[in-house]
Amino acid sequence: MSSNSLVSIIVIFLNAEQFIQEAIESVFSQIYKNWELLLVDDGSTDGSSVIAHEYAKKYPEKVRYLEHEEHQNFGKSTSRNLGISYAKGEYICFLDADDVFLPHKLEKQLAILESHPEAAMVYGNTLYWYSWTGNPEDSQRDYMPELGIQPNMLVQPPSLLKLLLGHGGAVPCICSFLVKRKFVEKIGGFEESIQHLYEDQVFLAKIFLTAPVFVEGGCWEQYRQRDDSSWHLSMYSGEDNQARLIFLNWLENYLNEQQIKDTEARQFLQQQLWRYRHPMLSKLTKPTQHFVEKMTFNFTNLILMNRKQLKEIAQQTLPSPLYHLLRSQVLGEKYSPPPGMVNFGSLRRLTPMSRAFGYHRGLPIDRYYIENFLERQANDVQGRVLEIGDASYTRRFGGDRVTQSDVLHVIEGNPEATIIGDLTNADHIPSDAFDCVVLTQTLHLLYNMQAALTNLYRILKPGGVLLVTVPGISQVVKCKWGDDWCWALTAQSARLLFEEKFPKTNVQVETHGNVLAAIAFLQGLAVKDLRQKELDYQDDEYQVLITVRAVKPEVAS
Repeated sequence: MSSNSLVSIIVIFLNAEQFIQEAIESVFSQIYKNWELLLVDDGSTDGSSVIAHEYAKKYPEKVRYLEHEEHQNFGKSTSRNLGISYAKGEYICFLDADDVFLPHKLEKQLAILESHPEAAMVYGNTLYWYSWTGNPEDSQRDYMPELGIQPNMLVQPPSLLKLLLGHGGAVPCICSFLVKRKFVEKIGGFEESIQHLYEDQVFLAKIFLTAPVFVEGGCWEQYRQRDDSSWHLSMYSGEDNQARLIFLNWLENYLNEQQIKDTEARQFLQQQLWRYRHPMLSKLTKPTQHFVEKMTFNFTNLILMNRKQLKEIAQQTLPSPLYHLLRSQVLGEKYSPPPGMVNFGSLRRLTPMSRAFGYHRGLPIDRYYIENFLERQANDVQGRVLEIGDASYTRRFGGDRVTQSDVLHVIEGNPEATIIGDLTNADHIPSDAFDCVVLTQTLHLLYNMQAALTNLYRILKPGGVLLVTVPGISQVVKCKWGDDWCWALTAQSARLLFEEKFPKTNVQVETHGNVLAAIAFLQGLAVKDLRQKELDYQDDEYQVLITVRAVKPEVAS
């Protein structure tokens, strides 16, 4: 083989002391030698961290050890994405810490990819490996599943999607494929909203819908079968069933977001979702279930061929749930169940998942918007800066641009406070003193907001900047300072409020959030519970947070 392309091999691990060395050694045993190994520790508490450190220390030119900040556990998708972010290779493959590569893995698959430049990925079959135990009863249990497709051929999208939906073939194992880095980056890597189960199938779905994939006939990996693996445990507990529904719902949303109209792919998907969305089917006999499903999808095909004529008939004759399902499938819209049929899942509860804004789950959703706003306005955080409560944002976003940092607190005893006082009664704070005031999630706690803004305007230097965030859609809580939550603002009320004091041209108001972000925030979910594109989607009718940038004129008017 003439290629000398670098291959990045990403091994994520969590408490894999028993197996990780064997996995690493299977990489070192590769016939093809131009590889790098990235060992990503997902918060291990056993000896696997030490083993990984030792390999990185012994072979620094080949092996790197990575971990999350403060050795935290974030999950499979986030850990693989961390490895991807550090990978230098043109090609990437993944190996779980309890599986092994066979020696010709990289050599064979790299040769295939380089001879098929249009392919994003190559994969083959995988040995389901029971005999690793050495037990006589396991020696005959090893097997390879049916590929479900003619091997040694290039498959165009979205044909392989049916494998993920349970139609006639094995789902490729995470260790079975080699993928071009440019396609990993194109699809955005792994979805961090899905961490535990089906995260590999989400990744594969995006690849299968994006570019051709070469399916080969070789087998170059051994997939260790263990009763205590996450997959086996999920099967016994029933967790797999719920995880599959999450995957199917994600896939439906993804097809809609990407505007993928492929009829066959949507039919496969709706057939899988049917049983989840219509649990009454489970009470029918198997022949009746098959009859209903066949009728449903045959009718869908009729509608596709003659929409206008059949739409009215379908609306008049079909049960409402069935009509809504068929309509969404035919039109490629998001499925909107009829009244009484909405599946709330984990959100059907009368109390939130967290009353602490989601802090115990990670970064709260409103803080995501706050910090994005401050990051975009970081150049304003300079000179002498005043912040409320503590100076964490001043330090984070101002850095060495800040010449003096002050902290205002309403109650004595705060060790960071340099000024004690109430913004509504702050004559003791000097006028024209601050280049920037950072006022996050504070103004709504003050009943007399106009008085507070009068003082803020006064203490700013000419040309000084006021950076403000206030809640829109939010739970209402007691503030730790003892003040009651007085107000919830909108973009319009914030604009009118600030324009009473600052010139209109000096006031910039923005809204942040959407209906999903609002629901998640009210439930006390965190940023990790949503995808970034779900957080970043902006809908002015669902204002989770309002931000204001107001500048005091250089010359007082």
